[in-house]
Amino acid sequence: MVSNKYSTRRPKEKEMIFGIRAVMEAIDAGKVLDKVLLRRDMSSAIGRELVRKLEGTATPIQRVPVEKLNQFTDKNHQGVIAFLSPIEFTPLDSLVPALYDEGKVPLLMLLDGVTDVRNFGAIARTCVCAGVHALIIGTRGSAAINGDAIKASAGALHTLPICKVENLQNAIQYLRESGLRIVAATEHTERNYTEVDMTLPTCIVMGSEEKGIYEENLKLCTDRVRLPMTGVIESLNVGVAAGVFIYEAVRQRNRQSK
Repeated sequence: MVSNKYSTRRPKEKEMIFGIRAVMEAIDAGKVLDKVLLRRDMSSAIGRELVRKLEGTATPIQRVPVEKLNQFTDKNHQGVIAFLSPIEFTPLDSLVPALYDEGKVPLLMLLDGVTDVRNFGAIARTCVCAGVHALIIGTRGSAAINGDAIKASAGALHTLPICKVENLQNAIQYLRESGLRIVAATEHTERNYTEVDMTLPTCIVMGSEEKGIYEENLKLCTDRVRLPMTGVIESLNVGVAAGVFIYEAVRQRNRQSK
């Protein structure tokens, strides 16, 4: 049997929009798109018009071979498939001031390069259970927010504010200027995760299991801490590690309030 390197899970049609005009109409109608796949060799005038429209949004664009597009639908996609986001996103620059105005001490989670939808969903679920105020992700290099992610989150993604930002470095810098401590979970330190004060306004940053936090983002973090490892396996699943950090913040805040 010959394997198809473009084989992929086919989303339900209600999760997609295909066709150039249909996608442009969705953009004009204010639909929230998770991402758009464009045929790699598309060069028509109407195709360029679509690209110009997309460049005015935060929607990531991926150029792919037509075989990839054909895996998602048998219909005439005209070289374009857009994936609808099942949630609305919250602007970061309106979320943070609102938290302060409400008298809350912000506790945020930022994910850098976490692409597995099950880990992403599990982290979102933990955030809701622990009272984290929002989850921040990049428009690129992040898990797709689709039906699988919603299921993995046990519906938490419908209630947790999600901030999708174009540039994580700019987001971290904005949070620092807004008075948040930026706590990076990284193995490149000897400082224990219990040694940082997370009763202050805090954003916890988690990277992918394979690459960790991107170096340029790590440089902007105010604190670097690690989980102690004593076994032969040197790291935890990112969803589990995120839970440990989140509940350490909860423990500290609960202790302070007594």
